[in-house]
Amino acid sequence: MRMRELSLRQDPDLRKELALLARGCDFVLPSRFKKRLRAFQQGQAQAQVRTQEPVATALSESIPKFYFPQGRPQANINIDSLISKIEKTFSQFPNERATIEDMGKVAKACECPLYWKMPLFCSAGGDRTGFVSVHKLVAMWRKTLQTCHDDASKFVHLLAKPGCNYLEQDDLIPFLQDVVNSHAGLAFLKEAPDFHSRYITTVIQRIFYNANRSWTGKITCSELRKSNFLQNLALLEQEEDVNQLTDFFSYEHFYVIYCKFWELDTDHDLYIDQKDLAQHNDQAISQKMIERLFSGTVTRDRKVHKEGRLSYADFVWFLISEEDKKTDTSIEYWFRCMDLDGDGVLSMYELEYFYEDQCQRLETMAIEPLPFEDCLCQMLDLVKPEVEGKITLRDLKRCKLSHIFFDTFFNIEKYLDHEQKDPFSIIREMETDVQEVTDWEKYAAEEYDILVAEEAANDQCNDAYDNPLSPLGQHISTELGLKRPFFQIPSPHCKLELDEYEYEEDFE
Repeated sequence: MRMRELSLRQDPDLRKELALLARGCDFVLPSRFKKRLRAFQQGQAQAQVRTQEPVATALSESIPKFYFPQGRPQANINIDSLISKIEKTFSQFPNERATIEDMGKVAKACECPLYWKMPLFCSAGGDRTGFVSVHKLVAMWRKTLQTCHDDASKFVHLLAKPGCNYLEQDDLIPFLQDVVNSHAGLAFLKEAPDFHSRYITTVIQRIFYNANRSWTGKITCSELRKSNFLQNLALLEQEEDVNQLTDFFSYEHFYVIYCKFWELDTDHDLYIDQKDLAQHNDQAISQKMIERLFSGTVTRDRKVHKEGRLSYADFVWFLISEEDKKTDTSIEYWFRCMDLDGDGVLSMYELEYFYEDQCQRLETMAIEPLPFEDCLCQMLDLVKPEVEGKITLRDLKRCKLSHIFFDTFFNIEKYLDHEQKDPFSIIREMETDVQEVTDWEKYAAEEYDILVAEEAANDQCNDAYDNPLSPLGQHISTELGLKRPFFQIPSPHCKLELDEYEYEEDFE
C-alpha cells in the first residue's frame, strides 16, 4: 500500500488534488478524481507489460534446440546434387532399372556403405518386383534425406516396418541374407544353404545382445547410434575375412556356438531342455540356476517357456553371457536370474539360496565349503554395495569383478578356478581398465582350436576307410586354409525360425 501511494503522488495533477483534499477543500469533484486515478492505473499496467515482453522473447531465443531423434540436420548437404549422381548411375542400367546385383553401385551413389544395398533395394519396393526404377529410388531416398539426418536414423528407416521407428529381429533377415550371398568371406556357404538360417540367427542375436540395451526386443535409433554395429557393417566392405569382425559377423564364433548347441541337442530338434543344458561344460552350472534359466526370466519365447525348452536363439545369449560375465548385458542377464522376487535387489536370502547348491556340490567332491557367512563377507567386500546388505545392478556394473561374484554362486568349475588364483593377479585385473581381447573372444578362439585339433585326431583314426564329409565341412576347411577338414555336422532336420519374444522391463 505504501508503494502504491508513492506511485500516485508522482502524477502532478493528482498530487495537487490530494493536497487540496488534505486541507479540507470540498470543491474537488470525486468523479474527476476517480477518472484520473483510473487512467493513471491503466498507464502503469501498460508500461509493466511493455517492460516484460522483451524479457520473455529474449529467454525463448536463448535456448537452442537440443533434441534431434532423427539426427542433427546437416546444413551443407546438397540433396539435388546427390539425386543427380544417383540418376547418372541408373542411366548405365537397361531401362534405368537396377536389380539387386546392381545395387552396390547405387549404394555408393547414395554415399552409403556397400551392404546397405539390400535395405535400399527393399525400401524402394525391389523385394516385390525384382528390380528398382530410378523414379522410385529417387523419391524414396529424397524423402529419407529430408527426414533422417544421420546413419542410424537412415538405417532404421530403410529396414523398419511401415509406421515403426525401431528394428525387430525379423527386419534384419533380408539384409543379412544378402551379406551371406554376396560376401567373399562366406562364399563357401553357398553349397550349404541349410546353414544360412543358423548363421543369420546367430548374427541377429549378437546384434540385439550388444545394441538392444533396453531389453525390449526393439532397437531404436538411439540404441543403434550408441552401438558399434554400423561401424562394423562399414568394415565388412573392406574386410574379406569375416572372422576379423568378432563383434557380430565372425563365422568362427558362430561355428563354436552352433557346435556347443549341437552337442547338447541330443535329439537334434533345435531345442534343448533342462536335462540337456545341465550337461554343458561337464555340469558346471548349478541346478537351481538352470531352473531359473528356464523360468522365462531371460528367455523371450513364451510358448517355448511353457514347454520347458530353450531355443537356439536363447542359447546364443546364454553361452555369451556364461563365458563373459564382465559386459553390461551379461551382468543384467545373470542379475535377472538371481533376483528371484524381481525387486531389483539381491538380498541375503537369494544369495544363500544359490550358494546352498554350490555347497552340496563341493561336498560331493570331498571339498569343505566355506560357511555362507564368510562367503557373504567376501562378496560384500568384493562388490562394496552402496546400501549395506543390498546388492543392486548398479553395484555389480560398477564392480570390476562381477564375474567372480556370479561364478561363486552358480558355476562350480569357475569358482574353483578363482579360488586357486593368485590374489595379486585379481588385484592387477581390477586395476586394468581396458581389455584388448574380451573373455568371449578368448573362449571362442580356444574352443575353435580345440575343434580343429579334435578333427585332426579323428582324421588320423579314419584314414583306413573313406569318411565322407558334409559339403559344409569341406568348404570350411578349404576357405580357412586348414590341412584337415572339420568334423561332419549332420544335415539339419528343419529350418530354425526366429521366435516372437516377450521382454521384461530393465531394472534401471
